[in-house]
Amino acid sequence: MLEELDIRNLGPIREATIAPAAGMTAITGETGAGKSMLLSAIRLVSGGAAESSRVSAGADEAWAQAIFALSDDAVASEHSGDTNDAGSGDADSGFTGAAAAVAKAHDAGVDPEDGELFLSRTVRASGRSRAVLGGKSVPRSVLGAIAGELVTIHGQTDQLKIAASSRQREFLDRVAGDEAELAAYRKAWDALAAMDERLERLRSQESSARQQADYLRESIDRINRIDPQPGEDEELKARRERIENAADIAQGVGSALGALDASQVDVDAADGASAVELINHAVTSLRAIRVGGTFSEQADRLESINADLGDVVFALSQELGDEGSVEDLDQINGRIHELGDLARRWGPTLADVLAWRDKAAFDLEDLDASPEKVAELESERQTQYDAALAAADVLSAARVAAAADLGARVTEELGSLAMLGASLEVRVTPRDKADDPLGPYGRDDIAFLFTPFEGSPQLPMGKSASGGELSRLMLALELVAADTRGGADQTFIFDEVDAGVGGKAAVELGKRLARLARSAQVIVVTHLAQVASWADAQFVVTKEPPDADDDDLGVVTTIAEVNGEARVHEIARMLSGSESEASLDHARELLKESAL
Repeated sequence: MLEELDIRNLGPIREATIAPAAGMTAITGETGAGKSMLLSAIRLVSGGAAESSRVSAGADEAWAQAIFALSDDAVASEHSGDTNDAGSGDADSGFTGAAAAVAKAHDAGVDPEDGELFLSRTVRASGRSRAVLGGKSVPRSVLGAIAGELVTIHGQTDQLKIAASSRQREFLDRVAGDEAELAAYRKAWDALAAMDERLERLRSQESSARQQADYLRESIDRINRIDPQPGEDEELKARRERIENAADIAQGVGSALGALDASQVDVDAADGASAVELINHAVTSLRAIRVGGTFSEQADRLESINADLGDVVFALSQELGDEGSVEDLDQINGRIHELGDLARRWGPTLADVLAWRDKAAFDLEDLDASPEKVAELESERQTQYDAALAAADVLSAARVAAAADLGARVTEELGSLAMLGASLEVRVTPRDKADDPLGPYGRDDIAFLFTPFEGSPQLPMGKSASGGELSRLMLALELVAADTRGGADQTFIFDEVDAGVGGKAAVELGKRLARLARSAQVIVVTHLAQVASWADAQFVVTKEPPDADDDDLGVVTTIAEVNGEARVHEIARMLSGSESEASLDHARELLKESAL
């Protein structure tokens, strides 16, 4: 939810901080006081266009910052690793709402701090702007993507988004709860798309591709003929080094063995006793001492040393006469040359050569555009197409059922929002099979068709209603979605939702905004007391004349939360334009009824 909105030098607002309620917040004030600047601030931190004309007179720059508090589940989703399922809100990550915002922030190199995300935007009077996410400069499109998961604005300039068929499909999928069906279809579609790409490569193969195939085939044959083994070249180089140093090895090993154990080599006994013999003699001498203690311990140590010497003697004796011949050296050098040539071409190591060969064999299959190969893949492609078509039919069935229910329930809500005779039809139409109906999100064309009043022609949503009517239609849609699927984990901002509404319908409008606020955060800009009275928090935007000492700054707008009697006075002003005793009593009664 939006935890705090900070504004500096934006239009007539010099400085303001708003901390909306977790439920419903009403923004009120006289016409022209500057309530629209709050929406401008939200749009600014949401990556909207930066207009230097919005910078306050005399200021160098305007600045806005939104702090969003995230649920523990949304923050935990960053580490869940479950980012491959298809979802209606974010097909790349599988997340929607706050979880998707966290994933997108992480991709931008920013993680939530203490469960919060900070989005800010600076607009200079010169026209340049700077977008910042969690203290890190980012493209403004990043702010837009993240804010789009956290905030939905239903205002006159924002309603056109729902006119896009993709947005209507996403909304229907959210209400339908068809995540499993959509994920199954996307898996089948991805496999089909990969096969189509592979077939296209084969069919469009030209002479250069055939030359590449010949090169790969010859290279694979050459590597297979030589048949290198991982690490073989290093082993051969070690053997070559032994052969080249055979004389030194024989002399050194023989001399060492003669010193350690003369019985292992042909050494004249007159040269003296070997180390093994001398240690054995020392052990015998120590054992002959009949006094225990240190003499016995030292004898044990010498016997242990003699055992280690025995191991050394055995290891060295195995090295005698194992240096190889000149003929062996010629063969080894030849093999090393062959392996080195492979490593230079496809290395640098023999392991790299073998990896290149395996990959080349796979690539060769795609480059081998023989009629048999193409026919085989086309048959496989047909099987995948049939599977994707079956999954699309299952997805369509879920959408059709949800569409009928959504249209009926929204139409019912519209009757309570001063729109008697208005209706919504959600139409799910299969695309023509002859034109290959499948696409990334199924085989359906989805259209929201709105009838604003009885007898009006049915027209696409977004082209058939005023700003106020469309805002109330969006409220009805969000209410049904919340009742069907639970909390949206979002902040909804409504502007002009009360245009053309009064009396009992205004009360019903406020009641439904409060109902939506049970499962999501709701902020409404309103001029109706019957709507504002349902809010959990109310902020008043007031236009004040400049100070006499600072009249160059023009009119200044202030924003303040009202509570208790201050709120009663604001509700009274909204009811009758005055704060008479009668209007104050009416305001108190209205607030009391709304709290029930």
